[in-house]
Amino acid sequence: MSLGLAARGFKAALTAARWRRTGLRAYCARMETKGLLFRQLFESESSTYSYLLADLESREAVLIDPVLETVERDLKLIDELGLKLKVAANTHCHADHITGSGLLKQRVFGLKSAISVHSGAAADIMLTEGDKITFGRHSLTVRETPGHTDGCVTFVTGDQSMAFTGDALLIRGCGRTDFQQGCSKKLYESIHQKIFTLPEDCLVYPAHDYKGQTVSTVDEEKKFNPRLTKSLEEFIKIMDNLNLPRPAKIDIAVPANLVCGLHEV
Repeated sequence: MSLGLAARGFKAALTAARWRRTGLRAYCARMETKGLLFRQLFESESSTYSYLLADLESREAVLIDPVLETVERDLKLIDELGLKLKVAANTHCHADHITGSGLLKQRVFGLKSAISVHSGAAADIMLTEGDKITFGRHSLTVRETPGHTDGCVTFVTGDQSMAFTGDALLIRGCGRTDFQQGCSKKLYESIHQKIFTLPEDCLVYPAHDYKGQTVSTVDEEKKFNPRLTKSLEEFIKIMDNLNLPRPAKIDIAVPANLVCGLHEV
């Protein structure tokens, strides 16, 4: 073994020991060693997270759940980092904000939009179970996770270290099921069969958080999610009694998102 390899192995062992001792995980360091650039971006009005992922070698990038109001900010970051945005992918047809996919397509030559074939929305790439969105040496695999809407999907990185769960699984919560083809039974089964079967240390990145939380893990949600640790019958009862207000932008957002975020495309 070369000295270089030995040194890297010793450094990795020290890092692993520190994680075990402190309970902390160097998320960014781990992702950079895999040649993956990652940024979590936030839109404050709808408390929406967008996610920028890029291959550090080819500079090809994917943007998950872009928001119309933050397109300029996101394009500035993409330009600063020297990235080539290849795909704008939505986890579902959103009801609380207008997607930025349409405007991004107007601003970025060759950009493709992507959404589930079951969403009822228009896009360049219509996604189904097992499809892959590739960018450089990396990819996101589609797992269909309906229940919040019929067209909800979760994007999982190739090594299953990160899952972008949209509105299906939130941190200590889940998406509502009282509109847009919502079904509590379907959502419960989707999460348990498609997300909770991922590795326990898989990082969970949702489309929203309203309490300042940024990331969870599959293991945490299996243990501590107050809704999804219940039986199916208890879960359905909880969801039937949430009594949430109607999303303020639903009458504007849904029609726009059905045509890629633009009323005229």
